[in-house]
Amino acid sequence: MAESDTTPAANSETPKAPTPPQLRILGQFIRDMSFENIVARNGTGGNVTPDVQVQVALDAKKRAEGQFEVVGKFNITSKDKESGSTLFLLELEYGGIFAVENVPDEQLHPFLLIECPRMLFPFIRRIVSDITHDGGFAPLNLDTIDFVGLYRQSLQQRAAAAKAESEGKPN
Repeated sequence: MAESDTTPAANSETPKAPTPPQLRILGQFIRDMSFENIVARNGTGGNVTPDVQVQVALDAKKRAEGQFEVVGKFNITSKDKESGSTLFLLELEYGGIFAVENVPDEQLHPFLLIECPRMLFPFIRRIVSDITHDGGFAPLNLDTIDFVGLYRQSLQQRAAAAKAESEGKPN
């Protein structure tokens, strides 16, 4: 009868494993998009060597309990390496609505600005490729973005701005 003491009911005091974070995309959308083909507008052409610059900004806000909106703002500029003239400008704001569960409050901000953009990025890459191709250029395939590095850079910039602000204030 001593064997019955090892049944699951007898071991009910063992701690449960923590529930892993859960992330689901509830929706995706283009908030704003603009493409300017400067080459076509100015009537210039010929052989050019493009130099593409990509700037990324991320923003996250709470919509409802457990739901968050994350928006990536991409400013992409292509210039001719030799003349410096602009070939095209692409501005894209792409967002997603996410259901997030089991993420501690102190980890929520980095989770939203790293994991959510990672999930959106393949769709953003496809849109950029299609728009540049349909705009008369070779399809632009964006390189993978290091969202962890981007997040760390954002933290450093905020810390530097806060330090500069505190040093500039009189005591």
